[in-house]
Amino acid sequence: MGFERAAVIAGVYEHPTRLAPDKTAYQIHAESARGALADAGLGIADVDGFATSGVGPLGVMTVAEHLNLNPRYFDSTSIGGSSFVAHVGHAAAAIRAGLCDVCLVTYGSTASSDRFAVGTGGAGMSDPPDQFESVYGPTIVGAYAMVAQRHMHEFGTTSEQLAEVAVAMRHHASLNPAAKFREPITVADVLASRLVSSPLHLLDCCIISDGGGALVVTSAERARDLKKAPVQILGAAEAVCHTAAGRRDLTDMAAGQSGPRAMAMAGVSHADVDLCMIYDSFTITVVETLENLGFCRKGEGGAFVAGGRLRCDGALPVNTDGGGLSSNHPGMRGMFLVIEAVKQLRGECGPRQVRDCEIALCHGTGGMLGLRHSGATLVLGRK
Repeated sequence: MGFERAAVIAGVYEHPTRLAPDKTAYQIHAESARGALADAGLGIADVDGFATSGVGPLGVMTVAEHLNLNPRYFDSTSIGGSSFVAHVGHAAAAIRAGLCDVCLVTYGSTASSDRFAVGTGGAGMSDPPDQFESVYGPTIVGAYAMVAQRHMHEFGTTSEQLAEVAVAMRHHASLNPAAKFREPITVADVLASRLVSSPLHLLDCCIISDGGGALVVTSAERARDLKKAPVQILGAAEAVCHTAAGRRDLTDMAAGQSGPRAMAMAGVSHADVDLCMIYDSFTITVVETLENLGFCRKGEGGAFVAGGRLRCDGALPVNTDGGGLSSNHPGMRGMFLVIEAVKQLRGECGPRQVRDCEIALCHGTGGMLGLRHSGATLVLGRK
């Protein structure tokens, strides 16, 4: 593959809203699209590829109509919160194959304004495997709590260690003017917050917000004369992890498959990674993801996240925007992992900027740990 067809991210935009009762999801899509294209120095007429998810069964077509787009490449991949991380990898492959030149990826949600309680109730399940589970009334938070209980039982992980994740994310949120919750918290605060599903406390759980964002993926050749220095897409991989006909291990994640493949494609080691943007639906998600990605051994995640390691000035900065635990979580957070990673690689993050950030790893998770979930890993580089 020649340099000209190498894929890059040329523009990003995170919608500033956390509560927008006066807007529709389509408006947030459109405003985010306009922002990302402006960031790249492109216009809507330059777009010939489009990807989105989370707007109903025909979302990619209806949002394209709302944006007055007629692209020659579509992607409506819907694998939960990891969808937008996967879209970037798909767009890169499409550009390398010559299927499109400029791919726009958008997301918009009014989950908070619609009072949608993410993570509660299992009544909407209808897929065949769910007939064996829905009768027991599972919830998303219940599934993650089950995973946390198993991790504690098998490895001795503590609630205090899980709380360290929430504390680090809130520290980053305190440095991010757009974050929904910015008041610093302590481990004691997390443990004092009410139990939602044992052992997970309220502050172990992601918040609910409105929000959206957009990305512009194009070729290195096309990006040469654009507005900002592009961020290279070095590696991408996807995977799925499920109950395996009953032979499940609650400490296994799809990240254990997709992470090594993406890093091998990028030609980087764990020591090369300066920033991790990891889906933090719950504190246990971060602990298990770091283990499965190989940043520490399985069972060592609790100790690994302690002592300020995840802070922007720590040994392995994680979720420097404040994450889904404190900044925003409109229902599908993969979009924001990539946006923050690009901003960090550009050096645009002010007081939360990671020093000498050259390689960033993004990992999105969709679905439910302990039952079935997707994983999408993306490695991005500044050079």
